[in-house]
Amino acid sequence: MTSSNNKNNEQECLHESWMNLQHAELRELEQAAAANRPKDEQKQTQLIEKIIKHFQDYCTNRSRLAQKDVSPFFAPTSCTPLENSVLWICGCRPSSFIRLIFTLFCGVEIESYITQFLQGITRNGEIHEFTAKQMNMVDELQSKTIREERKLSSRLASLQEEIVDQPLFSKTKKKIEGDNDDDGGGGVDCENADEPLDKYNKYMAAIMEEADELRMKTLKEIVVILEPDQAVEYLAAAKKIRLCIQQWGKKRDHDNTNSCN
Repeated sequence: MTSSNNKNNEQECLHESWMNLQHAELRELEQAAAANRPKDEQKQTQLIEKIIKHFQDYCTNRSRLAQKDVSPFFAPTSCTPLENSVLWICGCRPSSFIRLIFTLFCGVEIESYITQFLQGITRNGEIHEFTAKQMNMVDELQSKTIREERKLSSRLASLQEEIVDQPLFSKTKKKIEGDNDDDGGGGVDCENADEPLDKYNKYMAAIMEEADELRMKTLKEIVVILEPDQAVEYLAAAKKIRLCIQQWGKKRDHDNTNSCN
């Protein structure tokens, strides 16, 4: 039990540090976006590269902890139920990164409640115009990313089916078939399943790592497509959405708790 708690605590500490970093990075991005023109593209690029490096470090640490126990990353207790409900393989869906581009630079609203939170960040007319060439590159990236998402989703579904259908069921079948020999008690006698569960954890950790790699790859391609000032605007908006989802989740939990009292 202590070992399990330590693993959860490590995951929670990593998540807390990551969310604190989001607040700090958002402040830096907003300051860079608000700076007087002409924009210092070198400083913008350095900031973007630093943020990408932080994301890569976060993914590396997640992968390390997932080798011990991947389960907390699929349903993190450090996140609100709302946050967990929008997770795709332990994080954001990479294609959602691309949809944000359309919202910011192409005037396409994903949801009205998200748009109002972005109004304090976007400043139409002050950033480079989104070109047809960029649109084609983003469209191509979106198609490629969605294909990769579907492959990972299919692999995850197959793995979840296999673990229940084969190794876990075989560990309970003997007890089920022998129930008539019991004294009629309702207890559950579970055979040791460490070996199949460890194997399952290994495969699930690999899928999470591949999902993180796809997120990382997608983000890197996005900031290459965007001009530096566009990338600053984009990253600021992405972080603000993430922090808002956290705040909305906490508010809903607070409201629901009060309504039950």
